[in-house]
Amino acid sequence: MAISIQQIKELREATAAGMGACKEALTATNGNMEEAVKYLREKGLAVAAKRVDKESKQGIVALAESADKKTMALAEVNCETDFVAKTEAFIKFVDDAARVALEGKNIEEALGDDYKMLLTKTGENVKIRRSARYTLEGTGVLSGYIHMGGKIGVLVELETPCEKCAASQELADAAHMICLHIAANAPRYVNPGDVPQAEIDAELEIKLNALKEQKGRLPPEQALVGIKKGMAAKFCSQICLTKQDFVADSEKTVEQYLNDISKACGNAPIKVKRFERMQLGA
Repeated sequence: MAISIQQIKELREATAAGMGACKEALTATNGNMEEAVKYLREKGLAVAAKRVDKESKQGIVALAESADKKTMALAEVNCETDFVAKTEAFIKFVDDAARVALEGKNIEEALGDDYKMLLTKTGENVKIRRSARYTLEGTGVLSGYIHMGGKIGVLVELETPCEKCAASQELADAAHMICLHIAANAPRYVNPGDVPQAEIDAELEIKLNALKEQKGRLPPEQALVGIKKGMAAKFCSQICLTKQDFVADSEKTVEQYLNDISKACGNAPIKVKRFERMQLGA
């Protein structure tokens, strides 16, 4: 049967697929609009299957938060090219994925049909890579941040036993600054006590081998105790949030910055409870 321009336009409005793809779908389904939509979705999956070996390192990390800011979520969706990552359809899908994650739902299940259509529209290997969801636990504050237009996303939770401090603008601002720091400095742990001993031992082995190579031999065992302790402390200061030099003031550590905020909040203790850092493709 002949496919009219009006039918193609209607299918395009319903799916945002290209004119050629819409005409192909309507022709294959004898003009049945419902079947044509299904055809396009199935075609999207077929395209993805053909391109499964293509690297998907572009994309977006998006943030969603509840009205009361007590629940926040990040979602990362990858594609093959920066061009697709900047399209309206892709940006909308990632924003929707973050909102679904905020609701505590499975993204692939909740947005299955939209995902299939996105594959059809882009013709790329699009991957729903990961998501994270924080709900405030106890007294404190949550903060979220998107850096470089979606290249990096951060969630952080600060805790304090003081309700007045938790509700203060000072703590909200501090949480935002900690987000900025995490985005810039990429810590892996909150405190040195969180670092697995195996990771510290592996780092010490590398450092000691380098020292032996440089000096020709290692110092006496009694001297090595202090050397290892210093190496471990330096390593933790590089990868642990609280021990890193604060991004906005290198004269103090993040821990010291939070102590200053604590004093401004009537000496209520403030701690970083947890954080999440998503870097696109990393």
